[in-house]
Amino acid sequence: MSLYYLQHLQKITTVVADTGDIGAIEEFKPREATTNPSLVLSVAQQPQYEKLIHQLVSLYPQDMTLCMQTLLVSLGEKILSYIPGRVSIEVDARLSFDTVATVVYAQKLIELFAQKGIDRSRLLIKIAATWEGIQAAKQLEAEGIHCNLTLIFSFAQAVACAETGVTLISPFVGRIYDWYCENENFNSQDPAKDPGVIFVTKVYNYFKKFDYSTEIMGASFRNTGQIMQLTGCDLLTISPTLLGELSKQEMPQEEVAYKLSVEQAKQLPIEKITCGEKEFEQLHNADQMAKEKLAEGIDKFCADIVKLEEYIETVAQ
Repeated sequence: MSLYYLQHLQKITTVVADTGDIGAIEEFKPREATTNPSLVLSVAQQPQYEKLIHQLVSLYPQDMTLCMQTLLVSLGEKILSYIPGRVSIEVDARLSFDTVATVVYAQKLIELFAQKGIDRSRLLIKIAATWEGIQAAKQLEAEGIHCNLTLIFSFAQAVACAETGVTLISPFVGRIYDWYCENENFNSQDPAKDPGVIFVTKVYNYFKKFDYSTEIMGASFRNTGQIMQLTGCDLLTISPTLLGELSKQEMPQEEVAYKLSVEQAKQLPIEKITCGEKEFEQLHNADQMAKEKLAEGIDKFCADIVKLEEYIETVAQ
């Protein structure tokens, strides 16, 4: 009997749908789901959300922030009705360098979900992994609000998140790959040599070597080879397109089931580092790829939030 890659993944790794599309979630039946401003913008423009947007604007005509937060909660509530696990909901990216405002925004999301009867244990608050964002996550985790630190591109970001005790981080495999293709002429088709894969493997081994509780969720994949090279990772968030490809690709019987494992990580000669604010700034800023991709990622999410607000205003007219 044939074993398909998606079936194999679902047995050994928590598969997360990187989408807000309910149809895709119904089709692939992931345990969890993630959203971001770009995905929310795409979903909000679907005809079935037009009535909801009219309702929100009529309820909060002078408060776009609350309108946006309520839209996120409505989408999250819908997604949670189709999955057994958690959904990640992102804080406004324009607050990425403001610790206090990030905490307040996240607390409001949790409050709105609670009003819907949804427990915080089913939610992950997504925050960009700036130093300010990591400090916001530290405070939120102390309040029992679990966080997903996103746009992870540097080892400094990953280590700082682990030392802070955040629930989960999302290193972006595909965007790292993109940068190396554009700036370092990387063109190997071997996923084991992929810079994004190598980065996530390094983070995974470090976290498991030193028993950090923070989960690692590989994200932003460009092809199925990257995904299968990270089997054994705590979680993998995958787009509907790649989930579809994985569901149709047969897995050779001789292929190794786990590329990553705690047992292997424990045997590696890895030195532990500390990552306070000074070390974070030095290490992160010394990584040109990470510095550029973090800034670019925040800018893109900010732009999509503005587009979403403009769309809401247009629908309301």
